[in-house]
Amino acid sequence: MPFVREWLEERYAAPVLADLAQPAGVEVAVVGGGAPAGAAEMDSLPDLRAIVNFGVGYDNVDVAEASRRGIVVSNTPDVLTDAVADLAAFLVVDVLRGITAADRFVRSGAWARGEKFPLTRDVRGAVVGVLGLGRIGAAAAERLEAFGAEVHYHSRSPKDVAWTYHASPVELASASDVLVVLTPGGAGTEHLVDAAVLDALGPEGYLVNVARGSVVDEVALVAALEDGRIAGAGLDVFADEPHVPEALLARDDVVLLPHVGSATTQTREAMGRVVLDNVDAFLERGELVTPV
Repeated sequence: MPFVREWLEERYAAPVLADLAQPAGVEVAVVGGGAPAGAAEMDSLPDLRAIVNFGVGYDNVDVAEASRRGIVVSNTPDVLTDAVADLAAFLVVDVLRGITAADRFVRSGAWARGEKFPLTRDVRGAVVGVLGLGRIGAAAAERLEAFGAEVHYHSRSPKDVAWTYHASPVELASASDVLVVLTPGGAGTEHLVDAAVLDALGPEGYLVNVARGSVVDEVALVAALEDGRIAGAGLDVFADEPHVPEALLARDDVVLLPHVGSATTQTREAMGRVVLDNVDAFLERGELVTPV
């Protein structure tokens, strides 16, 4: 987020933390890109009063520890909903219709050699399970419904929506042709999608993850793909980014993206403005615009 840094430097002459010889006096820290903000980072900033996070997810911030210290935390909700929902819907279409696999097929010369690309599956009529029906999950569900998919979901409690609710991730996976992961990250959802969920999804089911890499047991996912226990996956996030398991790189049944769910010019600029609004509001009034 270099443009956010430029804005902060222009408006507040804000330094980069690594360049600070004396961190005393720093009241607001802006973090992004998954940079950690835990007890150690808070210890290094004795006068810290607010952490402003560039991103809707804030599992990189120890919110409980911040709260204990009287430090408030903000994120950037809403402004990235459409971009992430668009990408989630695209990945569902891609894994079912094999769009990027077909692109590789043409580029490889296979079509010109007379080879036939395999038949794929309709989106219309497919059951898409949304794991985590928050703002982004609901927006993705609406887009997929427009494609003719049947939407099911699981969240901590049933929502006031027309879509079919399931009481657990395993139940949702069992009912789904494609399971779309859109939960927050953090300790509460770590490995929520485990071997049992993948087995429930089954050999004709697909996994799409645009949430956090930690939500899916990556070892179990690789094993399920290698054993043919699921049909494929579309992944925008990974457990140890930017490192992707070697076993996934050569698989034509897996779509791999470099964590670009919110990576549009318009969305990133809007996120940056929310960051600035939070910094301005806190320094002027001691309040955050989008507290978590």
